[in-house]
Amino acid sequence: MTYVEGPIRAFAIATVFWGVVGFLMGVVIATQLAAPLLNLDLEWTTFGRLRPLHTSAVIFAFGGNALFATSLYIVQRTCRARLFGGEDAGWFLFWGYQFFIVMAALGYVLGITQSKEYAEPEWFVDLWLTLVWVIYLVVYGGTIVKREEPHIFVANWFYLAFIITIAVLHIGNNISIPVSLFSSHSYSAPSGVQGAMIQWWYGHNAVAFYLTVPFLAMMYYFIPKQADRPIYSYRLSIVHFWTLIFIYIWAGPHHLHYTALPDWVQVLGMVFSVVLWMPSWGGMINGLMTLSGAWDKLRTDPALRFSVAAVGFYAMATFEGPVMSIRAVNGLSHYTDWTIGHVHSGALGWNGFITFGALYFLFPVLWRKKAIWSQKLIEWHFWLATLGIVFYITAMWVSGIMQGLMWRAYDELGFLQYSFVETVEAMHPYYVIRTLGGLLYLTGGLLMAYNLWKTVTSGEAAEPAPAAVPASAIASPAE
Repeated sequence: MTYVEGPIRAFAIATVFWGVVGFLMGVVIATQLAAPLLNLDLEWTTFGRLRPLHTSAVIFAFGGNALFATSLYIVQRTCRARLFGGEDAGWFLFWGYQFFIVMAALGYVLGITQSKEYAEPEWFVDLWLTLVWVIYLVVYGGTIVKREEPHIFVANWFYLAFIITIAVLHIGNNISIPVSLFSSHSYSAPSGVQGAMIQWWYGHNAVAFYLTVPFLAMMYYFIPKQADRPIYSYRLSIVHFWTLIFIYIWAGPHHLHYTALPDWVQVLGMVFSVVLWMPSWGGMINGLMTLSGAWDKLRTDPALRFSVAAVGFYAMATFEGPVMSIRAVNGLSHYTDWTIGHVHSGALGWNGFITFGALYFLFPVLWRKKAIWSQKLIEWHFWLATLGIVFYITAMWVSGIMQGLMWRAYDELGFLQYSFVETVEAMHPYYVIRTLGGLLYLTGGLLMAYNLWKTVTSGEAAEPAPAAVPASAIASPAE
């Protein structure tokens, strides 16, 4: 069977390109915090405009292209069916999504945004993304419907939950009223505490269903393929899926502790966040135990090392998040750099590493090459990126906890002991360390881009592609 691969190759290349752009913008804005003069006194280069450019570049451009590439690759092979809509549908998704990314980025730099976290693009950009996303669902769902493999592999359930839930979140949070028919600006329909609740129902579930659920689909496909082992427990993967999607959707209110949101809603968000430990760690255990009998491969396969290290960072982030959702802890951590450290331990370690592992697997397959051009460069990438993450998150943890403690310190007369400027001054050395960590991570990304380019242009050709492998081959035969 001939699968659709042209658009998937394009998505893979775009993933690498936007990854480097996103990492670079992260280094730029981290440097601006350490040296504010680098804002350049220009409205287009201020931290306030470049920061959403960075977050969207890494989440929606780097992460989004990775999800398109891997989902369209996996669904064809696990269903043994050609992509619904063929090459034309694949290319529409590719160019349609790139157009969305460019339009959103221009809006950030020019100040044309609706000022919502992770939902900054204005109404006309949102409408275009809605169209692209609906077609994405039709293409993905249509491929599953016409499958020749009776079983729907678990990764496809995770991808389907991601596509459907993100559509609901995107539409629900972006109901806006344009100032006029030809205006680029709009007003959000819900306002006040209702608007805040809807925004963080969206904001946290963007983390849940965009940065967690579909990347778990990548884990369930690529780790068994790289390790050449079946999933440790296919039954556990199904339990993991249903418990995760039921519990995660309720966790958003933990972003609004100590606000006008009703207490019972805050407590609801906290309780469901803490309960999330169970399915999250169940999935983590399933991913790691898949290496049973193949742990030695970690010494010789640095691409697999990326995927397995990603699961470790996933475990750490999904432990820390529920702790930070507890109101007593949140009273110290909220609005501090501790939250920044938490987000980046997940984004750099979990999302970044699982994507790197998938890219190192996909490029030789998609371009019919025998192997990645240089295993040594993958080693360098792994250790530079890991060291960068360690610098980054430890600096932010120390800075954030110090920040929170300084804000709540009182003298014997009951006055605040430190001014806001004193807290900013105390954080400066940690901002420098954070910048160094980001620079190391960016350097690793550049090494990856060079290595993948050399793989495509100079790599040794592989044997003809093998026939499709049934989904059961990467599931546990005992279950």
